[in-house]
Amino acid sequence: MREVTCPGIPASWVNGWLAATGATVMDARIHLHWSAKGNLAVLSAAEHDPIELLAESWPGEEYLADLPISSEWENSGVLERKISVDDYQKRARAARSHPQSWTLSSTVTDLSVEKTGEIAHAPFDPPGPGTVKWLHYRLQKIHRHAWEPTPERIRESFMGLAPRVQDNGLGFDLGRIGSGADNTDSWIDPILEVMAFFGLALLPMRGAGFDARHPDASLDRGRQRGWRRPDKTSKARQFHWPAWRQPLNMDGIDALLDAWDPSREWTWGLIGIQAGWRSVKYETSSSSDPTRAYGALRI
Repeated sequence: MREVTCPGIPASWVNGWLAATGATVMDARIHLHWSAKGNLAVLSAAEHDPIELLAESWPGEEYLADLPISSEWENSGVLERKISVDDYQKRARAARSHPQSWTLSSTVTDLSVEKTGEIAHAPFDPPGPGTVKWLHYRLQKIHRHAWEPTPERIRESFMGLAPRVQDNGLGFDLGRIGSGADNTDSWIDPILEVMAFFGLALLPMRGAGFDARHPDASLDRGRQRGWRRPDKTSKARQFHWPAWRQPLNMDGIDALLDAWDPSREWTWGLIGIQAGWRSVKYETSSSSDPTRAYGALRI
């Protein structure tokens, strides 16, 4: 196996964790584990440099345009930020056999419906500022910054040395936000943001059929995989994620996330978990501030 340790991608960084797992989604030959010292991402592949594999499998414009999450796709109607149950179900039926149908199921779900008849969005699909409302639009915008990166450019991102661009990215990275006192602009690494989008493939939305339009509806609203209440007294869910020591491909990571119970730390070692974190929500400056971002707290 050929390995690349990534000092610029610590597991304690939500977007970094998503980007590293996204690498295993973008190319099935890539495996991921985390270093014993520092919990840094370690990408590996048999007989190949994983960075060269990523450059080879990097999605192009046509690939992104064909994602079922696109606003207009395959004559299946138009999806905007506010999506009705009927519009979602029409798109979901059309995309059922598409290999990237996860772009829908990891973003929205019709198993949680508000009183307005609109379906629930995932926490990792926050509303964007101004006209930037739909996650696919943001992805395409980021992709234009990244374009078709060379292995050298990808390596710079993994080392934490790549230049950043002024953009909000996917809209939930705490690292993009500067000092609130300085009112600074948002800056991102577009390479890692594109990869983080693919990490969402492992985080589908789930639900118990909550429909606020019916008075006897279940109170269990839809939630994205990994979002749990840290204790019985907490109302707000937080994202929980682990670092593991054994090289895993996408399927292995998927199985590990099912097996991991953040509340049973004494069992972590049995499945190779060496550390875990939960998200901390960014506190906005006012109720009208649309900023969404998540930091990390070690479990």
